[in-house]
Amino acid sequence: MTPGARLQAAIELLDEVEVTPRPADAVISAFFRARRFIGAKDRAAVAETVYGVLRRHARLRWWFQHAGGFPVTARTLLIADQILAQGRPADHLDKLFSGGRFAPAQFSQGEIRLANKLDGHTLDHPGMPEEVAVECPDWAAGHLREFFGDRFVPELAALLDPAPLDLRANPVKADRDAALAALAAAGIEGEPTRWSPFGIRIHGRPPLASTDAFKSGMVEIQDEGSQLIGLLTDAKPGHQVVDFCSGAGGKALAIAAGMQNKGRLVACDVLEKRLKRAAERIRRAGLHNVETRALSSERDPWVKRHKGKFDRVLVDAPCTGTGTWRRNPDSRWRLLGPGLEELEKLQHGILDSAARLVKPGGRLVYATCSMLPQENERQVEAFLAAHPDFAVKPVDELWTSAVGTAGPGTGPFMRLSPARHGTDGFFAAVLERGSAAE
Repeated sequence: MTPGARLQAAIELLDEVEVTPRPADAVISAFFRARRFIGAKDRAAVAETVYGVLRRHARLRWWFQHAGGFPVTARTLLIADQILAQGRPADHLDKLFSGGRFAPAQFSQGEIRLANKLDGHTLDHPGMPEEVAVECPDWAAGHLREFFGDRFVPELAALLDPAPLDLRANPVKADRDAALAALAAAGIEGEPTRWSPFGIRIHGRPPLASTDAFKSGMVEIQDEGSQLIGLLTDAKPGHQVVDFCSGAGGKALAIAAGMQNKGRLVACDVLEKRLKRAAERIRRAGLHNVETRALSSERDPWVKRHKGKFDRVLVDAPCTGTGTWRRNPDSRWRLLGPGLEELEKLQHGILDSAARLVKPGGRLVYATCSMLPQENERQVEAFLAAHPDFAVKPVDELWTSAVGTAGPGTGPFMRLSPARHGTDGFFAAVLERGSAAE
């Protein structure tokens, strides 16, 4: 594709993201599946352009107002991004909007005025409010300011850049050194992660799915923080375990592998399609101790029938996903699911129901990919007030035995952020049920 054709494809894709009530990554995947004639390098370039515009949502729109109130469209957003973020001069960009075959239509008079207004400027401006500069939406700004205090700007700024690509070595198939060697043989460079003993951080965005290491189940794509949640369940060979909100099964795979294929892990979810995707990953990983179960809701009768039967129960709760904004930049602005207030009620209900599965002396691990205290510490406080038979098992005390590395020292709970730990934003609390004798 020519540079102009790439820009036109990006404009069309931005339009689809805007009008389609689905997460941007799903829209982008569908866009390219319908256009298989677009080559891999061109797909990567177009997707990178679109994700860049999504990452700079608030700052670009601020510039539209600062420049005089120009209308916001996919075309004008791309024009502004190319000038402000990519540093392209207005007259050079004008030539790419040539109206030729596959290229964008020529600039309108309004677009010419916009380009000339923005020409020579960069994306950041001292007049921007801090919330705009760090791309923080109004609905989350107050909560995050309250929690982070004077670290609000550096913590949120760390969410502006794309996330790295992390893998987890599957100990059922190979240790981390062997996985690194297999990746290196395929021309893929990686290095051990800091916190997870199974984590591998990859350089760049190589075609991982075509490698033998991936196809054989030797490695799985999983953020380092997500790996740590699986490790903190501290599930042992022979344990009975439930992953209550399993989704596509990433954490279930990690937990089951740590159990050395011994014992039983039940991966549950209310969305059966996700569990079907998990089943394929389970087969590829060579795991035989995992079964999937679709639930009608968090109050499914299966929960009552299995009351007090499990050593470990993981609740990776539905949440706002504020900790994953660097992966899903559109989720800051497009709340396609429940809002914060509704999610808080859902989290409370899920925790309350899942706790029934935990046997005396067993553990309930509550986790989110959120940085909002309402979804984290306050949920744990409310749960403990309603369930006095549970107590916090401090993560700092568990870390070395459960994870096997030096811990980040975050106190009684695991609280990770991109700024401090280089992972997505994650929270985890380990809650232990008192023994029957107590």
